[in-house]
Amino acid sequence: PGASTAQTPGPGTASGASGTASGVGGARRITNVQGNSATPTTPTTLPPGTLDFGNGITAVANYTGEVAGNPYGGIKQGARYADQVLLGVDIDLGKYAGLTGSSLHALGTERNGKSLSKDLIGNSISVQEIYGGGQTYRLTYLSFEQKLFDDRVDFEVGRLPGQVAFLANPLHCNFQNNSICGTPSLAFSDTNFTFFPAPTWAGTMKLKLTDKYFFNIGAYEVAPSSVDRGDHGVDFFAKATGYNVPFELGYATTFDNDPMPRHFGVGAIIDQSPYSDAVLDTQGGSSFLTGLSPEQEFGRTLTYQRFDQMVYRPDPTSPRGLTVFGIALEGTGGRQIETYYLGFGAVYLGPFESRPFDSVDAFVSTQAYSDIGLANIRSARRSMGLSTDVATNQTFFELNYGLQVTPAVRVTPNLQYILDPDQLRYPYRDKPIPDTLVIGCKLSVDLFTLAGLAKGPGSL
Repeated sequence: PGASTAQTPGPGTASGASGTASGVGGARRITNVQGNSATPTTPTTLPPGTLDFGNGITAVANYTGEVAGNPYGGIKQGARYADQVLLGVDIDLGKYAGLTGSSLHALGTERNGKSLSKDLIGNSISVQEIYGGGQTYRLTYLSFEQKLFDDRVDFEVGRLPGQVAFLANPLHCNFQNNSICGTPSLAFSDTNFTFFPAPTWAGTMKLKLTDKYFFNIGAYEVAPSSVDRGDHGVDFFAKATGYNVPFELGYATTFDNDPMPRHFGVGAIIDQSPYSDAVLDTQGGSSFLTGLSPEQEFGRTLTYQRFDQMVYRPDPTSPRGLTVFGIALEGTGGRQIETYYLGFGAVYLGPFESRPFDSVDAFVSTQAYSDIGLANIRSARRSMGLSTDVATNQTFFELNYGLQVTPAVRVTPNLQYILDPDQLRYPYRDKPIPDTLVIGCKLSVDLFTLAGLAKGPGSL
């Protein structure tokens, strides 16, 4: 799935840990409302590109476009383009109803375009993270948030996509491939965890245990129709089949309390909902061969560990520097399609003193498919008299340079390479999909900054 928030990279993207002790901020949709300005602008307390109306209302508007082509490898060669328009609003209820620490959040998205992976490469993980979740318009967020006890307790309820509060990291979307931007796909192939931009009813609680330790827990409805193209995020009464409970215990610092910010977290997702078995039919045979309906199973779990750590900072007065990060997920319960995922990367913000908002980014990941996940491919090959020896791991590489062209515009040309692309879409293909070279470019535009209504990286 296109499990990505497609946040606009900015000066804070690589400026430290992926979360704070009050919760893993990651790729949260806008921000908590702060500051008060008499004119629409962006106070220093708000992320770049945020329009502050000065009365407790803030807004963001962003356009993201991604082009990708494969001059070598895949099933066919060519290019594809996909894009997203995002508009979000936060309202500070303390200024309107006297509800201190309360706020409303709303965010809408519209996605269009085509996928190089789906149309030409043939694998199931997109090289354009903006593609997925239904290329359509959606109400992606609609929630109420309440902070208590000097912001040490943070509740949020409403219509929410699952991954943002638990598995997102602002460093991840410095990259264009969907193996990392957003959340690794294992979270969605091995559980019914909800993904951006498709929301369901949910509630989260974030506890700031100390200035550096935190605990997050949530409950998310599982409503399979929420990811349908025609849902648009407004079917508030979609049929629920179960729920997910994610939780994470972690340690996080920021530049406010650590010259080299870091974040470490361990967590799990407990999926209490039914799912279709990838192999078995209702009679105990192979649904792939018999054509019978798949057996319905219930309940799956996964665990994860993740970290990011700033390891080099040439200027103690600037967020410039090198941050490394990693994430590992493992399917631990149920009949899983994938067994594990490992991803490692590095982001160097401000590689040149004269270009403090540019970044050099590198990433590699590998995901292992289980015997269950590969069973249909092996059955198809066996029926054709071919060897059932197929690759079990799919590996992604990406190297890119994020160029902050203006305070409003960021361009990120990238090179990607896929080793052993999976052929889950093409089980009857008689030979492996060739390793694939991808040349891509991501364009991100903060629309309010472009219009002169907000400030972006480098604005005076």
